[in-house]
Amino acid sequence: MRTVKFGIIGCGLMGREFASAVARWCHLSEMDVKPEIVAVCDANADILTWYTENFATIRQVTSNYEELLLNDEVEAVYIAVPHNLHQTFYCAAIEAGKHLLGEKPFGIDKAANDAIMACIAAHPDVFVRCSSESPFFPAMQRIGAMIETDAFGRIIEVNSGFLHCSDMDVSKPINWKRKLAFNGEYGCMGDLGMHACHMPFRAGWLPRDVRAVLSDIVPERPDGKGGMAPCETWDNATLCCTAEDGDGHPFPMTIKTQRIAPGHKNTWYLEILGTQGSARWSSKQINTLEVMQYTGGEQAWQVIDMGHEMAFKSITGGIFEAGFSDSILQMWAAFLYELEHGNPPSRFSGCVTPEEAALSHRLFTAALTSQRCNTTEQVVV
Repeated sequence: MRTVKFGIIGCGLMGREFASAVARWCHLSEMDVKPEIVAVCDANADILTWYTENFATIRQVTSNYEELLLNDEVEAVYIAVPHNLHQTFYCAAIEAGKHLLGEKPFGIDKAANDAIMACIAAHPDVFVRCSSESPFFPAMQRIGAMIETDAFGRIIEVNSGFLHCSDMDVSKPINWKRKLAFNGEYGCMGDLGMHACHMPFRAGWLPRDVRAVLSDIVPERPDGKGGMAPCETWDNATLCCTAEDGDGHPFPMTIKTQRIAPGHKNTWYLEILGTQGSARWSSKQINTLEVMQYTGGEQAWQVIDMGHEMAFKSITGGIFEAGFSDSILQMWAAFLYELEHGNPPSRFSGCVTPEEAALSHRLFTAALTSQRCNTTEQVVV
């Protein structure tokens, strides 16, 4: 089994999730490649203690990402830093010849993403992907198989979203995601949007126009120093798009991203309505898939209780249920598998491509114009 030595730059929440997935790698029973964490980098020295206490393989600990990128032992990096640092850090990693899995949105704005895309094009030997766990739940894999077999017929409507409750508490102190300088004007779209876009984009349902309704619900928050600070980014976004199926037929598609979503904690959902079949899934009932096949006569939704039916086989029996940590492990398996073999094993078992991330920037940039001008804007696909 080949070992790919990794460095982690930005060792917060998602960095720990990746490291935990590495610790569970033996759970994947048929992989012929594995990651090993050999270097970590974060400006907060205290956060690095958890890594060194739990991973004996780590041989470099630094607060300087450039030092890590100079480490010849590091073959690939995972980077999870605020959006304003994406262009600098991602381009530096690519130019250093390090394979990269980076967090969305792959640049604070379209100009930053354009620069990252140009850097990728100039270094074709470097493998680059964007993070999104949403397709790796068993129900989403089943929906992907339905798309592959044309089980939906002509698409009537698609609705996808990511609903978060993290900012429901108006007394929550402000963080970087509410500040333009760090998160960018996209706001919730940049932070959450790729999760909602991943499946539709991979299906080839590309938005050709958008009418956006963006909401600034909480205008200020405690600054942590006894005062109040303005919230400069959008809390919620609803994007009403016209998309096309593979035959060029148009249909409505909505994409929602919300940080203030009553009744939700951390909810992904996808609904596809077609002339021959329909499907809907929400992570609120993470192992429940609803499908409906229409052949004439009565219509009835069928409820399927999904088991551990993953893109990459694991030791867990198929009758057991899957959770978020399983989807993280699957996403990393997808990255390593494609790095090793050149292609994912199936259409919906691959990570977000740079081209898909770039399309999200074109969509979100058009959405900002739509909100500002109260217009429907074209999206260049």
